[in-house]
Amino acid sequence: MVGDTQPRNGEPLKTDGVWDLLQNKGKMTVFSLCFLLCADLLDLAVGYLTVTIESLPPVVVGDTVTLKCNFKTDGRLREIVWYRVTDGGTIKQKIFTYDAMFNTNYSHMEDYRRREDLVYQSTVRLPEVRISDNGPYECHVGIYDRATREKVVLASGNVFLTVMSPPLSISVVAADTPAPFSRYQAQNFTLVCIVSGGKPAPTVYFKRDGELIEVIPYIQPTAGGEGGAAGLKDSRPPRPLISRELDDTKMQKSLSLLDLDGRSARLFTENPLRGHTQGAPGFEPSPATEIIPETVVSREFPRWVQSSDPLYYFRHVHIPLNDGTVEVRAMITWTLNPQLDNDALFSCEVKHPALSMPMQAEITLAAPKGPKLLMSPTRAKVGDTVRITVQGFQNEVFPEPLFTWTRVGGRLLDGSLEHDGKELVLERVPAELNGSMYRCTAQNPLGSTDTHTRLIVFENPSMMKGTQKLNNAAPCMETLGLTTAVLILTVTLELTLQYTTSAEILLEQVENCAPT
Repeated sequence: MVGDTQPRNGEPLKTDGVWDLLQNKGKMTVFSLCFLLCADLLDLAVGYLTVTIESLPPVVVGDTVTLKCNFKTDGRLREIVWYRVTDGGTIKQKIFTYDAMFNTNYSHMEDYRRREDLVYQSTVRLPEVRISDNGPYECHVGIYDRATREKVVLASGNVFLTVMSPPLSISVVAADTPAPFSRYQAQNFTLVCIVSGGKPAPTVYFKRDGELIEVIPYIQPTAGGEGGAAGLKDSRPPRPLISRELDDTKMQKSLSLLDLDGRSARLFTENPLRGHTQGAPGFEPSPATEIIPETVVSREFPRWVQSSDPLYYFRHVHIPLNDGTVEVRAMITWTLNPQLDNDALFSCEVKHPALSMPMQAEITLAAPKGPKLLMSPTRAKVGDTVRITVQGFQNEVFPEPLFTWTRVGGRLLDGSLEHDGKELVLERVPAELNGSMYRCTAQNPLGSTDTHTRLIVFENPSMMKGTQKLNNAAPCMETLGLTTAVLILTVTLELTLQYTTSAEILLEQVENCAPT
């Protein structure tokens, strides 16, 4: 339509077409007339169509989302189609269509994946959204061309659906475990917080005894440089992490507890009792193991003097997972002080926009105390296979300890000096191991402890019976041999006597028959 014009006398004059405009002479130029004519023709042929989509806030996995497409037009609606855009916009997957000609709607997804519902022509609801639903969506609206009534005029709008996923799991572990304890050498210690299943990546931070730890960013070492401490850079002035001042009294006391091989001396173990004989006077059956009180000599620490608060170095890595979520590994490293860090409570906390409150995992650093040993069988006999296993501790131990088995005063049954692992296996124990003492050393970076057990080996009745049969068989063989010899001699003598008698008779007959 063309707007109104004003006559000279100031009174409004309504016109309904181009020919009415031509009657107002001198009011328009030729260019203005052509422009109005083209605008009027386009308005009659095409009309107008605008499409807008309301923006969506981030949603959490499992929520219900409504995609609403708003459009305005004075034309005749043909169809409304929703697309999900993937691969950076290169692929558009049709998910829902509304056909205005037949007033029908249908989903383009397979039946087993169909989750879309048409609320009102252009509005689609997605119940229980997944991580895979994250991404851009487009709404295409088509109207009929008013000029030809055969062509369809299209307009579209787009919206980005952001789907968040809260972390599914959180755990704290110690790096490089199990590891031995060093009494006189400082060592770095690293805690790793593993957070899986989050989208976007969560924020991870550490606390010690409930207080937030002030950390220093860890700078990755350059290529060709040394790892480890090479990446521990501090923007603050350098200062010593830990200075060691050994107390002379403790030093001498610790050295006095070392044997000639540099190992800690063991109490009540150097001369194990041997020769328990079944049936001896005063002998009473006893359990196969004798639990010796633990000797905690390895917990003698030198005096570590910390001139300032420890420096904590922090770094983290993001690992994309196949389901679109991220695994975050946050690491905190510092120089361990067993005296100060033993029984310290460390916690890893996670903040995420999909969580109403932070997630948390806690661990307490603790040195091992007295492992509980179990020997099987309880009454070991000569020839049995004996297993000595660590069943647990008197306290919760973190990080994972390292177990070392030794035999006091000698080598293990297989000839080795020591054995690593939670279990020591002695195959077909001989009687010579009766009364031998075994030491289990449990240690982690915070300290170590020793527990001893004595092996008592009983006589094996089945083996004793077999031995008796062998011993009884020797006299029988001697008797059998003597009897056989006597029988042979007897037969020989009898044959000799019979031959002699026959010869004498024959000789006598010959003499009688001879002529005189």
